[in-house]
Amino acid sequence: MTKKAFASSQDLTQKKETLEILADGVYALTAAGDPNVGAIEADDFVIAFDARATPKAASDWLVQLRKHTGKPVKFLVLSHYHAVRVLGASAFSAQAIISHENTRQLIEERGLDDWESELRRMPRLFRQPEGITGLTWPDIVFNERLEIPLGRARGILVLEYCGLGHTSGDICAWLPEQKILFTGDLVEAEAALYTGDAFHFHWCTTTLDKVKAFGAQTLVGGRGAVVHGHDGVNTAIEQSRHFLKTMIDQVSSIFHQQGTLTEAFIAVHQSLSPQFGNWPIFEHCLPFNVQRLWDELGGLELPRIWTAKRDQEVWDQLHT
Repeated sequence: MTKKAFASSQDLTQKKETLEILADGVYALTAAGDPNVGAIEADDFVIAFDARATPKAASDWLVQLRKHTGKPVKFLVLSHYHAVRVLGASAFSAQAIISHENTRQLIEERGLDDWESELRRMPRLFRQPEGITGLTWPDIVFNERLEIPLGRARGILVLEYCGLGHTSGDICAWLPEQKILFTGDLVEAEAALYTGDAFHFHWCTTTLDKVKAFGAQTLVGGRGAVVHGHDGVNTAIEQSRHFLKTMIDQVSSIFHQQGTLTEAFIAVHQSLSPQFGNWPIFEHCLPFNVQRLWDELGGLELPRIWTAKRDQEVWDQLHT
């Protein structure tokens, strides 16, 4: 297989950003395969969903949001711990940052390593990285479910843990009145899944089942376009499930035949490429995905920490 530039290190072209108003006071910013973010208005405050990679990148999003609302950001919700989702938090001046309890533990355990790793993997997302003030620490953590009243006819925002998935701490943001669901990276709409810190077997079964059970009419995934309509939402969820199941089938087959990690990577690449190969970050993700799944099959329950050194070693091993 031809040696490729490391991860997204050479993908330096800025992507087109699109702000979409999903309902009264509900916003999503998509960026042609870069991480999506969102915001939900309450009567007198705003809840932001995910923070982007740097305060500068977050501020650029807020400039667009401020064209529609001047309400202060009271809560910043982190879908999970990855650096590109959390390190821009200081730009929001939120009264409180909310996450799952596992996300706070992961930030403490591996936040610095993840920061260095993702900066090397995706430098384009780190606009003015010198502005990062340090690791992002949640003020409020929860385990299963947290409800935030939005006031008057706006209903409530439900933050819910759906199980082990993209990480051990992913949460969804659900608006039952509007039937709008923000999934973070548990679902991607025509963008490849990153599974380097995942729990593949839980994610593709019970976790996605729970995501599907919301019955959303609009879904904002971690990357890709906003998906509208019941059928479109289910298609996006099942595409994500199919990606995971194909990986599991191919890697498990090679693993149980006592093959090699490289053989498993080649098999997965060949199986997924026809459908997913042209989707954002497919080539970037796959080596890290296969290594994590290989570890799971070998009995390693918790993901190993990705350091910049380990990133490069795995990339080089699977592209020689």
